[in-house]
Amino acid sequence: MLVTLSAIGILLLLSAFFSGSETALTAASRPLMHQLENNGNQRAGTVNRLYENRDMLIGSILLGNNLVNILASALATSIMIGIYGEKGIAYATIAMTLLILIFAEILPKTYAFYHADRAALFVAPLVKGCVTVLAPVTGTLHFLVGGIFKLFSINYQTGRTVGSSAELLRGAIDLHAGKGKAVDKERAMLRSVLDLANVDVNEIMVHRKDVVMIDADLPPTDVIAELLASPFTRVPLWRGQPENIIGILHAKAVFRAVRAKDGVNDLDIAALAAKPWFIPETTTLLDQLQAFLGRRAHLAMMVDEYGSFMGIVTLEDILEEIVGDIADEHDAPVTRAEEQSDGSYIVEGSVTIRDLNRQFDWRLPDEEAATVAGLILHESRRIPDVGQAFMFHGFRFDILHRRRHQITSVRLTPPPALNAMPKDEGTETEIETKT
Repeated sequence: MLVTLSAIGILLLLSAFFSGSETALTAASRPLMHQLENNGNQRAGTVNRLYENRDMLIGSILLGNNLVNILASALATSIMIGIYGEKGIAYATIAMTLLILIFAEILPKTYAFYHADRAALFVAPLVKGCVTVLAPVTGTLHFLVGGIFKLFSINYQTGRTVGSSAELLRGAIDLHAGKGKAVDKERAMLRSVLDLANVDVNEIMVHRKDVVMIDADLPPTDVIAELLASPFTRVPLWRGQPENIIGILHAKAVFRAVRAKDGVNDLDIAALAAKPWFIPETTTLLDQLQAFLGRRAHLAMMVDEYGSFMGIVTLEDILEEIVGDIADEHDAPVTRAEEQSDGSYIVEGSVTIRDLNRQFDWRLPDEEAATVAGLILHESRRIPDVGQAFMFHGFRFDILHRRRHQITSVRLTPPPALNAMPKDEGTETEIETKT
């Protein structure tokens, strides 16, 4: 009897091993194991190999676990029947259920779940040995299971993941541990990298009305003066009309020519300009970034489907979509969103929705409009007057300033401050709600 009880104890330990190994190996971090393997950790490599052959892994663990549990229950039943007769079957069932549930399931799985990475590295060599030994049996079982699935026309190997790899990465980014501005910035940067393939260049372009350009027919002295007054080293050159871009003038090329000729009066400005590069407005940021790197270029001219000049996009614009604003000593300081004491924000109409979402972790839609002004026009279906207010997507938009037909300044109140915001008495404010 003592030998039988000892055997039951050993079988319970084996059951705990199989249960904990299953939880540890399935809950272990795949990115961490991959990185550890790259750093030379052989146990991490074993974990990765086991995970790659999940069918054999799960089959071997289940086979071993059920084998030891059934054997332990059979031994316990034989002891109880010898002591209590037929009533021993019930006693053995109750006792083994409690023992297996507590010591072979809950305890090992709970520990393995909260220490998955460490436990997976510890059990990986032992589990690998079990998988190798039980391979003939598990292979036969998988063959039988596959035959049963085929009998009912079920393809059990499809649809292993619900979301795409990008969605899995986004979920991992959102679960990135830590708090504070530094972590929030890391999350924003990682999300922006994944968004590059889904954002077109027309959403981040510098509109043609804001592009610094120089008339090629100006006297060379005037061209150099405008070039020096510009904060940019590359400036589009036009002739006849601003939409007729004939080249990109680089400050270094002009200064080299001035030094070579020892004067400016006989300079051919158009000959110094590089050939302009035109791209369609539907180009994605990822494609354009790769094109910039491939052509070793920094600036491209964007045209619409009719070939009309729409604006420019630069390598710096795309990089700013990832890391945020990149300012140097020549950039004019710009306040993109100024927080007010009541929780609202004074925002320029030209600020992009993507920048606001990234800076404040909002969820304003940017599918139909790229800027705050564009979102108001799209949702309201009108050109609003100063003083009007609208409710879109839980946010309140108060129109503060407008230049001709362009909305230049908006007071934006996010949902948490919406209910507490006091209304101005004596001022009629039109509020329209869009759903």
